[in-house]
Amino acid sequence: MLFFLLLVTSCAATPQNLSDKMFTFPQETNTAHVRLTTSRQNLQAVTVCLRFFTDLKRHHSLFSLALPSFDNAFLLFKSANLDSFQMWVRSMAANFEGLDFKLNKWQSVCATWDAASGLAQLWVDGKPSRRKFTSFGSNINGPIIIALGQEQDSHGGGFDAKQSFVGMMSDLHMWDYKLSPCEIRKYTNGRGYANGNVLNWNSLEFQIIGRVLIENQQNTCQ
Repeated sequence: MLFFLLLVTSCAATPQNLSDKMFTFPQETNTAHVRLTTSRQNLQAVTVCLRFFTDLKRHHSLFSLALPSFDNAFLLFKSANLDSFQMWVRSMAANFEGLDFKLNKWQSVCATWDAASGLAQLWVDGKPSRRKFTSFGSNINGPIIIALGQEQDSHGGGFDAKQSFVGMMSDLHMWDYKLSPCEIRKYTNGRGYANGNVLNWNSLEFQIIGRVLIENQQNTCQ
C-alpha cells in the first residue's frame, strides 16, 4: 500500500477505476489532498455526488472547486452544526439546515446548481433540502482546480488544517447538468444511475498529495 501511495503521489494523473475503493484521509493536515483532473472547463450547471464517513464535529470541506477569480467557485462544505451544510457557487453561499446527518455512518450527499436559475439544492441520503438562490447568469468557467480533503482559499492552495477533511470518501461523480430527483435516488441506492461526465469514479484522473490512502471499501457482510 505504501509503495502504491508513493507511486500515485509522484506520477501524472491517469484514469483509474476506483470501483469498490475509497480515499482515506487519516489525519488533520494543511497539505494532504487529492487533486482531480477534468477536461470540462465551462459549466453552466453542476451536480456533485459522493459518499463519506467521518466523526468530525468541526467545519470541513467535502468538495472544493476553485478558479483564479473565485476560490469558492463550487464548494460543498460541512458546517460544525451536525445538521448543517453550506454550498458556495462563485463565492455566493447558501446555508442548508435541518438535514439528517450522523457521525460514524456512511452517507451520500448530492449538490445541484444551474446558472440559468441560480438555484442550489442538497440531497442527503436521497432526502432533499429546500432550493436556495446563489449565483446566476454566469457559468463556472476555467481553469478549474478541484481538491478533495482541503478547502482552497486560493487557486490550488491556501489550505487550513482546521477545514481539512478526516475520514473516508468514495463513489464521487460530477455531471455538467442537474440530475433529476429520480437519478439522485438511484445514486443513493447505488444502482442504475449514469456515471458522471465531468468526474467518474470508475475512470478517475487524480493525483494524491501527502498522506491519503486508497483502500477497499468496508462493506458490511450479509
